[in-house]
Amino acid sequence: MFGNAPRALWSRWAPPDELGRIELACRAFLVEDGSRRVLMETGIGVFFAPELRERYGVIEERHVLLESLHARGLDDADIDVVVLSHLHFDHAGGLLAAHEPGKPPRLLFPRARYVVGKTAFERARAPHPRDRASFIPELSALLTESGRLTLVERPEDVRSSLGEAFTAIETFGHTPGMLHVRVRGARGSALFAADLIPGTPWVHAPITMGYDRYPELLVDEKTRVLEQAANEGTILLFMHDAKWAAAGIERDPRGRFVPKAPVETLSSWDLDSAPAPSASSHALA
Repeated sequence: MFGNAPRALWSRWAPPDELGRIELACRAFLVEDGSRRVLMETGIGVFFAPELRERYGVIEERHVLLESLHARGLDDADIDVVVLSHLHFDHAGGLLAAHEPGKPPRLLFPRARYVVGKTAFERARAPHPRDRASFIPELSALLTESGRLTLVERPEDVRSSLGEAFTAIETFGHTPGMLHVRVRGARGSALFAADLIPGTPWVHAPITMGYDRYPELLVDEKTRVLEQAANEGTILLFMHDAKWAAAGIERDPRGRFVPKAPVETLSSWDLDSAPAPSASSHALA
């Protein structure tokens, strides 16, 4: 998760267990835009067979995303659009119902359009041997057969798929064609950082992951995103940070990018009327 950073350094940010594993989150973010509900990612879900769940250290045996929606009085049939930055299993596994021995995988979100970048989708259909294990073999066909798959050829096409409040950028350092959707309101904006910046330790621009396809390219892409976020006051939404769900960005006295006012829990942030959340607030983007 920390590329060429030495263990003596990264273990201060994320203490490993006896097997060298660290605690990570797999967050999804719900955006309610008028009468539409747009879900950013679906997390890892519970599609793994028990032996694979054990291998990857997935501790939940239930579909936490569905439980989170239920807590808001919703279920998967209430979601209008599911946006996927890319199709690695820890981002797209929550699209699938819980594993049932002897039964094929089954898609959830029966009314939703599934929006994914065309380049990222093609990578999932024909992965490189280096990252083949990161994809769910059956998922591409299930999405195609649903009749509700929208492939985004250019990031600027996201607006026509999602609405005027949404824009996107596309990055290639982690995996080809990863989409990062930005939501703008009258008083704030939020960007889904996905695996470009998985959490607060990766805000430091030189820190990359061993999973990244082109680490040097990723650093350049990340630097541009961090610079824009710092200049415009955009909140970054973190997929994998075990503690922090979101943060602003600023530069420290040495000129390095650092998290600003990180937030642990997201529950209700109105981008049209409320300022950016602070460390003591509970907010939803």
